Amino acid sequence: MSASTPPDRQWWKEAVVYQIYPASFLDSNGDGLGDLPGIISKLDYIRSVGASAIWLSPIFKSPQHDMGYDVSDYRDIHRPYGTIGDVETLISGCHERGIKVLLDLVVNHTSHEHEWFKESRSSKTSPKRDWYFWRDPKFDADGNRKPPNNWASIFGGSAWTYDETTEQYYLSLFLPEQPDLNWANDDMREATYDDMKFWLDKGADGFRIDSMNLMSKHPDLPDAPITRPDAEFQPGDKYFASGPRMHEYIREMREKVIDKYDCMTVGELGFTKDEDSVASYVAKDRHELNMLFTGDIVDMDFGPNHKYERDDFRLSKLKAITSRWQGAMPKFDGWNSVYMDNHDSGRSLSRYGSDKPEFRKEAAKMLAIYLGTLSGTLFLLQGQEIGMANVPESWKIEDYIDVEGLNYYNSVLKKRGPGADMSDIMREMRLKARDNGRLPMQWNADTNGGFTTSDKPWMRVNDDYDEWNVAQQEKDDDSVLAFYRQVLELRQKEKDVFVYGRFDILDEYKDSEDIFAYTMTSYDGRKALVLLSFSEEEQKVKVKGDWGRRLLGDNVDTFENGITLKGYEGAVYAGR
Repeated sequence: MSASTPPDRQWWKEAVVYQIYPASFLDSNGDGLGDLPGIISKLDYIRSVGASAIWLSPIFKSPQHDMGYDVSDYRDIHRPYGTIGDVETLISGCHERGIKVLLDLVVNHTSHEHEWFKESRSSKTSPKRDWYFWRDPKFDADGNRKPPNNWASIFGGSAWTYDETTEQYYLSLFLPEQPDLNWANDDMREATYDDMKFWLDKGADGFRIDSMNLMSKHPDLPDAPITRPDAEFQPGDKYFASGPRMHEYIREMREKVIDKYDCMTVGELGFTKDEDSVASYVAKDRHELNMLFTGDIVDMDFGPNHKYERDDFRLSKLKAITSRWQGAMPKFDGWNSVYMDNHDSGRSLSRYGSDKPEFRKEAAKMLAIYLGTLSGTLFLLQGQEIGMANVPESWKIEDYIDVEGLNYYNSVLKKRGPGADMSDIMREMRLKARDNGRLPMQWNADTNGGFTTSDKPWMRVNDDYDEWNVAQQEKDDDSVLAFYRQVLELRQKEKDVFVYGRFDILDEYKDSEDIFAYTMTSYDGRKALVLLSFSEEEQKVKVKGDWGRRLLGDNVDTFENGITLKGYEGAVYAGR
């Protein structure tokens, strides 16, 4: 697309998608767990924020070993959340308000309680045996039973689980309770497509496809290279991610399901971040997916070997990632997803901004400007619009409940021994543990933030709910919530500049670790200047060009004298 060509406008490109974590959004019946009626009761609020779509984290029937990412029936609902009737009411209520509905499609694996797996594990001659990966054990020189290969589970330990029934192992890349589906089986794929059509026929508008590129694996399931000599099991993503039939499966899914509906697809792309691979999924002429979650920004403070290794945030990383994808997507006519938070991450405010009391409001507003001015489809996590933060340092390991973080903590403790100093791990968990993105929504200053009337919410509510909540911010024109509404209103008003615009970083601040400065330009030449401070210190910013009125931010300095940005302040200016 040339600079002067009008953009290819699509509803899913212009959408602001509000991610809802059902367990943590709003409890309507006092059992301590969020539910579908709670979500339904807040649809007007969601629309008022500026969202035009919601993404529901898994709501399907599940034993909840991994918060619904272990589905036992794709055509039923986890009963504590509600019923199929509640989903139908939710979808119709959303559509009445101009809100699209995306469902979380978890089809790399199922629950071990799914009827498919129960049948598969029943005998080696089961018609569904090949719907999953079953292999004979290996034995060492002493006759000890070993897994079929050396792959490490993403959640720790072996990626294989032994089953006494038939004396074979099954592949489980996440938890033992999450057996991997074998997408090479034609019947399994057809059954999955039927489940997708079931929900699209009920009015769902698309899917976020969980662990999308793990669906095709190397057919031989070979041992992984030894990259961690001190570990028994090795990272196997070379062989279990983006396998040889991945694109075949996605194209078949499009042909048999997606193309029959006006729906949106976003795939979670793990372990693969190079431009050619991304282009192969989202380039327009590939006709595969609308967009991807690559995880670059969510992962940018991860250590070289593990999420919970220390690697502090640096603005230069954010600039490089932003520049890379804002520049790359137009080259192959692809489309970006714009996000900083999700249910698998800590809050960006605490990781990349500041949750210190004196900077928290400005930092939340500054990050809102960053997100709201970039080209792509914008995704927000519930609570992001009120500046929700990570858990406080006072929380102990007993306050964390997510299996991923606890598994890692316990594995390190086992190596170090009882009573070992775990302060380094606790520091990283406070920043990155998945619990942070799953904290209950803070609605008001009542007990437990108005999330539930129960004395025992399913997980602890953040301690700051009495000061940071929706009700308080609804009454404050200077609140983070009020500012998000301004940002999203401007984004929709000036779609050609922001949603569809061209990103250019300002050379004079390209290497700064304090200031992020860039312009967005529409196809017909309209421009906006974005200035963001990632520093606690006051910053004097001088930029070239003829810039006029301020579109966002509180700054009133003149360009002749330079713009002074307070700590974590952001501002947007229109070109003359």
